[in-house]
Amino acid sequence: MPQGIPHFLDIEHIQTDDLFFPTAIAWSLSDGRMKTVVIEPDDSWLPEDAELDEDQLRYLREQGVPLIELARDLHEDLPDQQVYTDGLDPDETLIDLIFDTIKVPVPFELAPLQELIPDMDRDALEDHRRDLMFEHGLEPQLPENGVYALLLLAHQEGIIEMPEIEAEDDDW
Repeated sequence: MPQGIPHFLDIEHIQTDDLFFPTAIAWSLSDGRMKTVVIEPDDSWLPEDAELDEDQLRYLREQGVPLIELARDLHEDLPDQQVYTDGLDPDETLIDLIFDTIKVPVPFELAPLQELIPDMDRDALEDHRRDLMFEHGLEPQLPENGVYALLLLAHQEGIIEMPEIEAEDDDW
């Protein structure tokens, strides 16, 4: 069993006949906090004849973080770490796409959640994760919700303790 809080990662992406690229990513830090980033698509990911909603593309270009900045953050937060994913999306392919585009090696290793929780098969893990998302009102298309659900799952399986959040005083 890993020491400390394991790292989790979730990636949202676009996949059509013409397009395949990441649009947002979230990952957990060793203290249980999370980071979420909208990803600015690289021009090489956007063939001229591909159909993509112009508003969505404008949002990704305006709000997205350039790949080099994303890679730097991931390198600073997850160097030489084992990072767990739900195994539902093509996470490894998407991570490779990000780092191959900027010609930088991936600084961490991805592993499926089953390696962290070997007592549960993949279907049982996915059912449990989906139930947690429903119980907590989490939208599955948001990567930060995917990471939060994985943290909750690890907590329920006794792998981690969730940090207590202190209530802030709203009186000013």
